[in-house]
Amino acid sequence: MKILLLPKYSRMGASTRLRTLQFLPFLEAEGSQVDIQTLFDDKYLENLYRGNGRSFVLTFKQYILRFALLFKAARYDVVWIEKEIFPFCPAFAERLLKLFGIPYIVDYDDAVFHTYDLSSNALVRVLLGSKIDTVMRHAGCVVAGNAYLAERAIKAGAANVEVIPTVVDHSRYASTLTPPNKKLVIGWIGSPSTEKYVVQIRDALRLACETYGARVVLMGASEGVINELEGIDVEVQAWSEYAETGFVQALDIGIMPLIDGLWEKGKCGYKLIQYMACGVPVIASPVGVNVDIVESNQCGMLATDMSDWHRCLHTLLGDRDLRLFYGSKGRHAVENVFSVQVQAPRIRDILAVAASRAG
Repeated sequence: MKILLLPKYSRMGASTRLRTLQFLPFLEAEGSQVDIQTLFDDKYLENLYRGNGRSFVLTFKQYILRFALLFKAARYDVVWIEKEIFPFCPAFAERLLKLFGIPYIVDYDDAVFHTYDLSSNALVRVLLGSKIDTVMRHAGCVVAGNAYLAERAIKAGAANVEVIPTVVDHSRYASTLTPPNKKLVIGWIGSPSTEKYVVQIRDALRLACETYGARVVLMGASEGVINELEGIDVEVQAWSEYAETGFVQALDIGIMPLIDGLWEKGKCGYKLIQYMACGVPVIASPVGVNVDIVESNQCGMLATDMSDWHRCLHTLLGDRDLRLFYGSKGRHAVENVFSVQVQAPRIRDILAVAASRAG
């Protein structure tokens, strides 16, 4: 099977790395040929994370390169798209693939449709508000990271919808035990754009750290967040794909605070899966897929408001046996559901079925 993969980012982009690239070794071992054309490179993401904005010239150049590649799409059995071919453009490219009988599947791990239909720009809402619905409707299959995204695809008229969670390669992760007399660590992994969720529970974090002598460690946040967490023993570590595993293994509790918004309902709980893979108990806001992950797998606790965060942090920090129980449950769930080893064959089959329906 010849596959043209059109991801949005390089490996630095979590969505690309997790939703497509980590499945390639399995697909290639099964005999598939996968050609990749990334839209945005590492430099683009680095500029965004530093708050430097987007370069119109570089973006336009990348669009031209991708447009030229589409003329070769017919050479492939199936096209595998991350979210959309051209962000902030109408769905003309996806319509052309459909018109010429070139099958494609499209993958979503967040509510990208709200970028358009909830935009503060009226022109964007009018011109692109239903764009992602069009992309979904013409796809051979829509692969959704959670039920909220799948429901949107069904409402859009997608003929085939599959829910595949965001997963990890569980062989890269292992459980660890907290050494005696070590400071307990509350950890979070994310990016500067999502660190605001941690700041909103700072009062609960401060009290928990004061009571138990714990510390907070954040991977991927900006250094400036330290000023917003005054009074807390907090450390910020730079994100690195290769340092992620060691970072999570050093945690005693992994947190995922969110607000209950439409965009947040589209998130796929990946940081929870990382914590669980290392046997780390979790505390999460009961938003979107978080509820199903935590309740179905008994891997931690849900916290709705500040009093809940106080209670959950105090409960877990003060009960090592409970941390071990939740941690073991989480690790078991990753091995049996939230792993590349389990989900890769499903991705292969989805691509194969789409390819067989060409024309």
